[in-house]
Amino acid sequence: MQYGTGIRRAAMAMVTASAATLLMTGCQPGGDAAGAAGSPSGVPTKAGGSSSSAPTSAASRPAGSASATAQDPSAGSSSPTAKTCAATDLKASMYQAAVRPPGTGIGAVVVEFTNVSGKPCVVQGHPTVAGAGNGSPQRNRPLKVTPTGSASAVRVAPAGKAWTKLTFVQVQGEADGYCASGSEPVTYPTLVLGIPGAGAHQVALEDGALAECDNKVTVTAVSATKPS
Repeated sequence: MQYGTGIRRAAMAMVTASAATLLMTGCQPGGDAAGAAGSPSGVPTKAGGSSSSAPTSAASRPAGSASATAQDPSAGSSSPTAKTCAATDLKASMYQAAVRPPGTGIGAVVVEFTNVSGKPCVVQGHPTVAGAGNGSPQRNRPLKVTPTGSASAVRVAPAGKAWTKLTFVQVQGEADGYCASGSEPVTYPTLVLGIPGAGAHQVALEDGALAECDNKVTVTAVSATKPS
């Protein structure tokens, strides 16, 4: 009886030792149990269980980064482009030019456009020119225009000005004068200028009428520089 009891005790001791070994193996770092219950395989962890791949907070980003710095709403923006001047935006006047071809007629005039709209607007191009028969725009006589100079957009501020210069075939001689070509001089009390996109404008000299020959006129592009 004592021999059988000793055998049973020895067997129980071996089973207990084996169970203890299995429990210790399951609790060791790197064991299969740790891989199943811990972090996903291959992802290192920091103290406290946070992953090194977690997003960086805004406060820890470098100063000046796109996400840390508020975008300037004015960056890359530009002021709105001014509209084309309407006929009512401009007031036109005309006076004799200082530089003109030799002769006894007016020879050349400067037409001045003033922006009376209160807002900036744009003019561009070479005007068309017509003589107004008896001062009536409805009785226009178009003149053959020779444009000179390149046309570019001119931004006219409120109360600002733009100019164009008209040079005619000059009348020669005294009294009513004559044309070198042999044609008869023609006199117009007013002219009508058409500005591309900006309507028609009737202008007159303060004193006297404009006489010209051959129904021709050389016209500069509308410019921000006052011609002589």
